[in-house]
Amino acid sequence: MTAPGPKADPRRASDLWPLIHAERAALASDLANLTDEQWATPSLCTGLTVREVLAHLTSAAGLTPVRWLAGVIRCRFDFDRQVAMRLAEQLGATAAETHDRFRRVVMSTTKPPLPTVAMLGETIVHAEDIRRPLGIRRDYPITTLTRLAEYYQGSDLVVVARKRIGGLRLVAGDGPFTTGSGALVSGTTLALTMAMTGRTAYCDELGGDGVAILRDRMKMT
Repeated sequence: MTAPGPKADPRRASDLWPLIHAERAALASDLANLTDEQWATPSLCTGLTVREVLAHLTSAAGLTPVRWLAGVIRCRFDFDRQVAMRLAEQLGATAAETHDRFRRVVMSTTKPPLPTVAMLGETIVHAEDIRRPLGIRRDYPITTLTRLAEYYQGSDLVVVARKRIGGLRLVAGDGPFTTGSGALVSGTTLALTMAMTGRTAYCDELGGDGVAILRDRMKMT
């Protein structure tokens, strides 16, 4: 059964925050009763545990443009270093504290200097980075996933997605999303979105002559 989405029009940027809040709340609920072993599970983000990815999401939800710029300058324009620094700030002493800190920012509308839809992407993609290794499944509203897929297919901001799918035709089997021309890559909207953002694990859920091309490109980025 598909999870009901909030009453918002995902085509308008001003209506994206309710979608972000709904996804954060769902993730917080899914992680409420994890064991210490589960919190230490490697996520789909290389080198980060489930707990560390959640701390990263908390960090992003508390960064204003001014704080983001101050961190960039402090880290001498090493963006990866700033991400690691902000993650450490929000990790907390225990997994319970990490989870509690995330719960506090569920309704936040604070963000770094990024489009709001990029924050939706951060929320859903990193939620899957957490959920998939834990074997947790969520039936996302298809309108939310479609809006996100449409964003990634035309953007290389934060995540190199547009370049990764150049010359390929992506077709969702569970919704209206379709883009590009060339070798076919088909699957669910979620699998296509995660593949666009470089998550190779989701290629196993895709079909078509273009999947091998997409896999090869992921190895190079």
